[in-house]
This record gives sequence, structure tokens and C-alpha cells, in this order.
Amino acid sequence: MSVTRSKHPLTVAQLKADCEVNVYLTRSTQYLGSLGFTEHGLRHAGIVSALAYKILQELDYSARDCVLGAIAGYLHDIGNMVNRYNHGGAGALMAYSILSRLGMMPEEIALVVSAIGNHEEENGHAVNHVAAALILADKSDVHRSRVTNRDFAKFEIHDRVNYAAESSKITVDKGSRTITLGVTIDTDICPVMEYFEIFLLRMVMCRRAAEFLNCRFKLVINDYDLL
Repeated sequence: MSVTRSKHPLTVAQLKADCEVNVYLTRSTQYLGSLGFTEHGLRHAGIVSALAYKILQELDYSARDCVLGAIAGYLHDIGNMVNRYNHGGAGALMAYSILSRLGMMPEEIALVVSAIGNHEEENGHAVNHVAAALILADKSDVHRSRVTNRDFAKFEIHDRVNYAAESSKITVDKGSRTITLGVTIDTDICPVMEYFEIFLLRMVMCRRAAEFLNCRFKLVINDYDLL
């Protein structure tokens, strides 16, 4: 079956208005919530989408590249509807189907799908600029609002680390080619060491993603430079 390609480039607004996308993202966070995972739904998708756009924009990538980063950011966790494990691979296949239906050009689909398939720290790599921006945007969303477990007595380490995070912000200094993740943690809830215990692989992935963008990655927790 042939696919009619749209004369107008796909936008994030179109994805946000798409029923299929909304159902899959909503169900994803519902299913993960039932297993005790942090939020991976519409809130997270929106934040990662905006951050991926911002990172590419501040590094002077083209306007269309910035939009492709935002599209990858919005769809990156859609595979959690299938299973938490290898959700990047599942999400890439789901995104391919959705983006093809919406008429995106193959060259653009290739960038977005490869980014989604490479955002997991267990087996992902910054294979292109969209993937690098997605990795940095995704791993920077650490905040207590993502905790779905409401019983503090049953918190596990991921719940504690995210709940302890009062704020997180990623900034880009184009002049010094530095990408900085700044996090404020309530150490009465979670010591900084616990952050590293679960996020070390993510921070290594962020460093490599920044390097792909010809930048240096910095991690600042409670105003202390740690990386």
C-alpha cells in the first residue's frame, strides 16, 4: 500500500492532537504506574519534546532539525505501552507506523526512529544529532512530580531519588560548548550518592551525547560540580 506524503512538514502540534498518540501515551503511563514506575506519559513527553527542541536550537541546528528533536522527544516513550523492557525498540516501530501514516518523509522518519530506538541507557547510543538531543532531554527530567507511588513507606530507590529532586534544569552555553544539568536535591530524603547509584549510566550516556554534539557535559547537584 502506498503512502501519500504530506506537502506540509509534520509538527508536534499535530502529534499532540492525534488520537492514536494520545491513547498510547496515556496507556503507557497507566501500565507503568500499576508496576510502580515513575510517570512516562503526556507530562514527560511534553517536557522532553520541549527540551530536545531547545538543545538543538541553542546549538544553531536548523529549524526543522529542532522540530524533529521535538517529535522524537514527544514519541520516545510510547513503547512503554508494550513493555517497559526494550521500550525503545518497540517505540521506534510504533513511531514508524504513526509517522508514516501522517505522511512524514522517509529521511525524517529515519532520524526520529533511530533516536527513539537509541534512548535507553542499557543499549542506546547517540547515533545522530536528534538522538543526542533526545538522550540529554530525557535524562534531565528528574522531579518529584514523576513519582506515582503515594505511599512514602513503600518508596524504592527510584521513588526516593525522583521525590527528592526539587528541581532540574538543563542549560546550553554555546560559547563554551557546555551542556549543564543542574539538579536540586533534598538530601534529607535522598543522599547524593543514591542519585549516582541509579543514574550513573544515564550520566555517562549524557556525556557521550554531549560529545556527539561537540560539547562538554556538566552535572551540578546542589550547586556543586560533580562531573
